[in-house]
Amino acid sequence: MIIDVHSHVWEYPRHFGDGFRRQAIRARAGVEVDLTVRYEDYRKTCPPDTKTIVFGGKARLSDQWVEDKYVADYVGKHPDTLIGFLCLDPTQEGWEREMREGHETLGLRGIKLLPMYAGFRPDDARLDPMWKYATEKQLPVLLHTGTTFVAQAPLECTLPRHVDTVAIKYPDVKIIMAHLGHPYEGECVATFRKHPNVYADVSGLLSRPWQAYDALVNCYQAGVIDKLLFGSDFPYTNAEECIESLYSINQLAQGTNLPVVPREALRGIVERDAPHLLGLV
Repeated sequence: MIIDVHSHVWEYPRHFGDGFRRQAIRARAGVEVDLTVRYEDYRKTCPPDTKTIVFGGKARLSDQWVEDKYVADYVGKHPDTLIGFLCLDPTQEGWEREMREGHETLGLRGIKLLPMYAGFRPDDARLDPMWKYATEKQLPVLLHTGTTFVAQAPLECTLPRHVDTVAIKYPDVKIIMAHLGHPYEGECVATFRKHPNVYADVSGLLSRPWQAYDALVNCYQAGVIDKLLFGSDFPYTNAEECIESLYSINQLAQGTNLPVVPREALRGIVERDAPHLLGLV
């Protein structure tokens, strides 16, 4: 079985404001792409035995908002293949109520954070109730680390080093750092190698072959490639493309003295038993 730990669900443009849309068009050289997620489209682009973690997004600063109920309804139609995570924006009133409702009423089984998109750091004291709740309820927390095209999203909030502070204070929470921190992959590796309960996913990185190769070699040489989780970042990329890119990563080293990552280590990323690692079974 393949576990895709990083896949989105939303309607476009309904869940995004004009500011986000304008910047998304600018980032794609003036082309607007329909990012609406449809289950059948996703399933066409992944191996049949794939199980998927899905979430929306909440970040007023960046003009995006997907209600947790929308995610829960989507998951409820396909409970055998989908695991839903709730999302929080701690800069907005009522976020603690939304957290409890998302888990206890809607049955969502983890938490997604968008620190830079919403303008907060993961070690912000406002989030202490969330980290305590995640510890008590044994909920994994997946958070965006790395860059974005959104101008008002502060880079300071996305630096992987801020997860170190949280992991020291809340060592029992399973934390997944998205996108291997791109373009701060080295800082991400330095952070998650320290903490037994901190992982990283490779979503969004595999479309950048050189950066992906360099980061995967770094992880292998640091002895932490077994802490990498597979993620597609759908609808931006899809699972089959990412798997193909992952298995092709050593082509960059052909005919050179550059190091390679053993195929069995790459296969381990694709087939990692993420639900057991994250306490979702």
